Order: sequence, then C-alpha cells, then structure tokens
Amino acid sequence: MISFPSKNISILVVDDVADNLKILSTTLSQQGYQVRCAKNGSTALLGASTILPDLILLDIKMPDLDGYEVCQKLKANEATRHIPVIFLSALDDVLDKVKAFEVGGVDYISKPFQVKEVLARVKNQIALQSANAKISELNQELETRVNQRTIELKTANQKLRREIIERQRVQQQLVYDALHDGLTGLPNRTLLMERIEFTIGHAKRNHGYQYALLFIDLDRFKIINDSLGHLIGDQLLVAVSNLLQECLRESDIVARLGGDEFVILLDGIKEPHDATLIGDRIQQKLRSPFELEGQSIFTSASIGIVFSSTGYNNASELLRDADIAMYRAKGKGKARYEIFDQAMYHETLKLIELENNLRLAVKRGEFVLHYQPIMSLDNNELVGFEALIRWQHPTRGFISPVEFIPIAEDTGLILDIGKWLLREACQQLQKWQQQFTSIPQVASLKMSINLASQQLQEPEFISMLDQILQETGLNGNSLRLEITESVLIEPGGSVQNTLKQIRNRNIKLSIDDFGTGYSSLSYLRRFPIDNLKIDRSFIKQMNFDSENFEIVRVIITLAKTLGMDAISEGVETLQQLSQLKALGCEFGQGYLFAKPLPPTAIESMLATYPESFSATACS
Repeated sequence: MISFPSKNISILVVDDVADNLKILSTTLSQQGYQVRCAKNGSTALLGASTILPDLILLDIKMPDLDGYEVCQKLKANEATRHIPVIFLSALDDVLDKVKAFEVGGVDYISKPFQVKEVLARVKNQIALQSANAKISELNQELETRVNQRTIELKTANQKLRREIIERQRVQQQLVYDALHDGLTGLPNRTLLMERIEFTIGHAKRNHGYQYALLFIDLDRFKIINDSLGHLIGDQLLVAVSNLLQECLRESDIVARLGGDEFVILLDGIKEPHDATLIGDRIQQKLRSPFELEGQSIFTSASIGIVFSSTGYNNASELLRDADIAMYRAKGKGKARYEIFDQAMYHETLKLIELENNLRLAVKRGEFVLHYQPIMSLDNNELVGFEALIRWQHPTRGFISPVEFIPIAEDTGLILDIGKWLLREACQQLQKWQQQFTSIPQVASLKMSINLASQQLQEPEFISMLDQILQETGLNGNSLRLEITESVLIEPGGSVQNTLKQIRNRNIKLSIDDFGTGYSSLSYLRRFPIDNLKIDRSFIKQMNFDSENFEIVRVIITLAKTLGMDAISEGVETLQQLSQLKALGCEFGQGYLFAKPLPPTAIESMLATYPESFSATACS
C-alpha cells in the first residue's frame, strides 16, 4: 500500500449536532487535516462550492436539507461532483444505507461512530484520491519521457514496461482495497452486492438454480467493544470472520458490511436445508469462547436467512429481507436464526407506518395519560397513582404503549414523549392537590412515572426535571420515578450520579417489573432505590404455580432486607390480595382496586374519598 500524508488535505464536516462537529473537527485536526465545519445543508453547499474540500463527512438527519438532498446537489454541480462523500448517520436500517450509496455516497458510517473507524475510512478515501492523482502524474511523465528519449528507445521501453507494471500493481491494490474490508480482509458491501447481482442473474437464466443469503449480527458486541476496548473488539471481529470462512465451501462468499454485521452468500445450494445447516454450524462454533489477549470472550449471533425461492430482482431486496429476518431473530431472544417470510416484510412495513404516525403524534399532541391508583395493603388507603400513557390515534383509537413505546425508544422519540409525560403527570397531581385541599390525604399522594434509560443518560435530564418541578409547583417528595433493572447495568457512572441527584431532591426511586431483568444484589445495594415493583406476570401465576409464589415471596423478603418497600402490580383477585398481605407486601395496584382511569374519573372518585377507592376486598 502507498500511504499519503494528511497535510494540506481539506475536509468539510457537516452535522447539526455541535458535539459531533467538535469531536470530528478535533480528531481530524490532530491527524493533520484542515477541517471546516457546517451545521446545516445550506451552509455545507455554500462552503463546498466556495473552497473545494478533498472530502466531505455528511450527516443525514438535519433540519433544513437532509444529507441525501445535500449529496444530490453536490453531485449535480460540476465543480463539486467529484468530491467523495462519506455519510454519518444513526439511521442503521439497510434501506437508509442503500439510499446513501444511490445518491452518490462512497461510504457509510453508523452513529454512534467510532473515532478509529472514521479515521480509517477517511484515510482510505484520501488514499484513493491521492493514488489516482499519482497515476495520472505517472502517465503524463511517461509520455514526456518517451517523446524526449526517442533515440534511447530500447532503454525507454524497458523503463516504460517497469512503470506500467508498477502502475498496474497500484491500480490492482486500489481496486482490491476498494472492494475489501480493511480490518478483516473480507469482501465489503460493494463486492458483495456485485456478487449477489451476478448470482440473481445466473439463477434467472438457469431454472432450478438455488442460493441463500445469511445476514449475521453479533449479539452484545457493543458491550464487549465498550468494556474491553476497541483493540479487543477488532480482534474479535477478525476471529469471527475466520470462523465464518471455516463454515463455508469455496464457492460461497462471506462479506463484512461494517461494524459487527456479516453476510454470507451460499451459491448453488441443493435445498434450503443446506442454509440452515450453515446457521446451525455457526451457532455451534460460537458456543466456544475466543481467546484474545489472555481473556476468554464469549459472543453469539442473530442470523436472518432468505432463500432464492422467494424470487428477487436485485441485491438490495435480498439484503433487505435477510436484515428483516435477522432483526426477528434478535427480537426472539438472539443467538438463533430466523427464515424470512412475506409476513415479516408486511410487519416491517406496518412498523415503518407506525413510526411515521408516531412522529406525527408527537407533533400533534395525540397522547393522553390515564392514572391507576396505588393502595396501601396495610390500611387499605390510597397512597398514589401511576401515570400510564395512551396514544389516541385519530383513526385507530387508543394504541397500547406495549405497541409504540419500543419504537419510541429505538427512534429516540422517547425523549420528547417522556418529557411531555413527566410535565403532564406532575401538573395533574399538583392540580389535584390544590383542588382537594379539604381531603388531607391528597397532599401526601405520590405520582409514579416511568423513565426510559435514554432519559437518564441525557446530560440535561436533571436540569429539565428541576424546571418541570418549578413550573408545575410540585414538591419532589410527591414524585416516584420508576426505572427498569437494565438501567442499573449501563456501563459508566453517569446513571448512578443521576439517580443520586434525583434522590437529593427527595424523589423516590422504584425498580419497575422487578424479577424480569438482569440486576443483582450488588447493583441494588449500590444504587439509591426505595421500592421494588413486582411484575404482574409473577402475581398472575402465584396462585397456580409454586415457583411464581416463591419468586414473589423472595422479592418481598429481599425488599425488606434492603430497607425497601414492595409494590405488587396486577392485583386482580381477593386470593392474590390475601396472599400478598400475608407475605408482608406494603403496596399494590391492579383491577381489584381500579383500572387506569382518565383524570375526570379520578377527580370524581377523589370527591367521594375514601369510599370510592375501597375494593370489596379492602372493606
């Protein structure tokens, strides 16, 4: 490989997130590149046409012009059409990546990006430009020498041959580098897509010819990469690439798409079972650890499989459906493979439609809150409410949070939704406290609100919480924030610090759906938790399954041992209530007391307190 200096190389970085601009600008500048920044598409177009950069790093999601539009305008301009564009985006769907290459991008880096990866990809693109320029320079020099040394034809011809051979070697190396992954040496996306297109064409010309595609994504790779370092992460990717090649025939191809994503094209299989055998073989080999830097590293993979029998016209469709099947495998518990069918595709289209509607719902304010009473099992008194969000769709009616909250978390919309929920619930409790001053118990009621892990990881969460409490006039001791067990095992200490700041404001903290996650006693003792909330699935089965009963008993005992209170969800029968009381559970909520109700219904019940909140079992 010919290496080229970064000195005097100009790079334009386009991103509407100031932190990203700062990180990229600082990193690239330290490598000797001349860096200019633009916060939106319009500024980027103006800057690129004024002083031509050698390379553009372009974000996709921006407020005025998105990255796709900016790239199209650059390619339409004769002055800027040759500038290579590397896309940077959190959009990780295969369709988004395909579109990036269709509009003219030369590469695609998924956010959150790794600095090492960005530098490597930038260096490769700069090297390609420099090498092409060098080849052009050699051609011109060669022609000049031939004209000047006609009398020394034999010597000139020998030199010409040597230079041609060297040029061909450089060109071959550049072509190889352009078609192969720099870390693993595997074919990259470009070469894979060419090979898939060839295979599809061959299958159309030869009736009965079969092939299959396996889309492979390593499970929990980010945790390994973040906790053990990128060196170990890179070594693991190389080891996995070697393992995958060991599972294949010579006619098959395995490629790395980027990150921890690999694709296998099985050419000329006899039957679909041949592909599932490969899937089983990969899963079996991954059960053994990788020995890297003196450590035993375990990983697994989610695999999506698609067959040629489905009928495809291009590589993008095939890759898309294999990706869909892979995500189905992840959703079913990881470390497995799933075979694509058309139902998966239609389900994906529905999810895309639901996501689009969810974005509109955030803008239009289509969410409402219902409130479920939480009762003291000791004295049968109302102690608070849990705020439960509902989506009031204009045509579909109420949509369950089970359906849209996962999408909100995946897309980041949960931040806006969570902020609205927090403000609305605090405002509602403050309103009831002012409205029912004649009922002393109302002043001591607590509002329980669920928080997503993304909210706690936001740097401005505490200041936002303070602002809401100040605006609504609600005292912090009237609030109980519920988190999941997964929040406790997030790497780094930022979440722990945030939880301590929450407790400093006299706000209670609960672990929601306790027993369904991955927490341990060490985490529970480390964090300032006040309540353990027993998941409704255990309560539902405690009368019929002795194991579930023991789980409930252990959770209640654990809470008492750690100085916490236990809250039971899904209390629906007198028998459940009696058992929970006998076990010493302090609080409960469920249909036995009341279902989640709109604010007007709660106000009607508060007006006749305490009779309205007494279940038959509590009288």
